[in-house]
Amino acid sequence: MLLLGIETSCDDTATAVVRDGVHVLSNVSTNQDEFHAKYGGIVPEIASRRHAALLSAAIDDALARAGVPLCGLDGIAVTAGPGLIGSLVVGVAAAKALAFATDLPLYAVNHLHGHLFAAFLEREQPPEYPFLALLVSGGHSQLVEVDSPVALRVIGKTRDDAAGEAFDKTARLLGLPFPGGPALEALARDGDPKAFAFPRHRADAGTLDMSFSGIKTSVRYFLESAAGKDARREDVAASFQAAIIDVLIDRVARALDANGYRALVLSGGVAANGALQSAFTALGERYGVPTFIPERRFCTDNAAMIAAAADRRAAVSRTDARTLVANPNLAFS
Repeated sequence: MLLLGIETSCDDTATAVVRDGVHVLSNVSTNQDEFHAKYGGIVPEIASRRHAALLSAAIDDALARAGVPLCGLDGIAVTAGPGLIGSLVVGVAAAKALAFATDLPLYAVNHLHGHLFAAFLEREQPPEYPFLALLVSGGHSQLVEVDSPVALRVIGKTRDDAAGEAFDKTARLLGLPFPGGPALEALARDGDPKAFAFPRHRADAGTLDMSFSGIKTSVRYFLESAAGKDARREDVAASFQAAIIDVLIDRVARALDANGYRALVLSGGVAANGALQSAFTALGERYGVPTFIPERRFCTDNAAMIAAAADRRAAVSRTDARTLVANPNLAFS
């Protein structure tokens, strides 16, 4: 199946053409960092207007790079939620128009499903079911048990901030530029992860839930203290990053102790973090479970992962182009 993927859930205008949910024939993405940097975060109105300005050209570009005409597609996949409502509306409206005009099948994809199946892209041997996925991004931090493409269950989640949100807000406390996560990771490479003992959220009995607001708040108070004013920013960044990773890896290990999985998947924008990748891979080796991490270009928001999810969940994601609506609160199921 040859699918055009469209992803506009946040601030990246992304399109892709993917064959059989694996082979990426084109992957086009334009970020808006320069438009949001001066505000220190994403401005929804700016994001939606930029999508409206760029999406038509991005679709044409993806088709041209893939060497596939619009009539040569087997379907169109689009992120229907969750995300910023204005951004979602632009992508959904474009996908509906194309599907209606060409009479092609339309697939509505949950953005988080896309992240899960990003691990299948450009792989001859994908993860075997059942697998455990750690999905970490700016808006979500979840442990997901995946028994099949249509049998997914969240077994652990953050109770407050997502890991990526904690990265971005702590980066801001350290005076780092937007986007904060990559800047903090770069700073942490020259720091000592054991310099400062920031708190780790302990799992309550019978749950794999996480919390990251306490770590972020602890860093803030530390930086305002006398000791914090003289501390090396590199050490603060490295110690904060280590605390976040320790919590994530602890929950994955607890899930592995309780259940048997054939594979481990790390996905989402924070999955591009090198220190987290190393810790995740080491955990898999310790338990004898193969680990799968998407290529960096497929960790952050992209349209190839949306097409990959649609290919595997076609039966449940196919929808009527006349009735599809953007849903920022789309439930994970």
